[in-house]
Amino acid sequence: MPVRAPRLCSCGNRVPSGGRCPCEVKRTSERKARFDKTRPNSSRRGYTGAWEKARKAFLLRHRRCAFCGDHADLVDHKIPHRGDQSLFWDRDNWQPLCTPCHSGAKQRQERRQPHEVKQ
Repeated sequence: MPVRAPRLCSCGNRVPSGGRCPCEVKRTSERKARFDKTRPNSSRRGYTGAWEKARKAFLLRHRRCAFCGDHADLVDHKIPHRGDQSLFWDRDNWQPLCTPCHSGAKQRQERRQPHEVKQ
């Protein structure tokens, strides 16, 4: 099976096929750090003690992941609330998910959906 040739990074390093140059990794982590500084903390986003209590009660009633049927350990918002507290607390918008489905399938699904612009 043919293997792709290494590529040259903009910094001049030779990078194997499918790999990332250390300078690219550094730029990515710096970009993410800049974003994290602008993002409100979890309690400002609504994840308070009241959320923990409601989440725990929801998971006691809904024990299986909505995607794969495995043990659920997270409550996910079907429609991302993006700060909208009425959507955040709407229990019809909640679904139980396991960590792998929330971190994988659900994140891919959200990236495919265009962001709504509030007016």
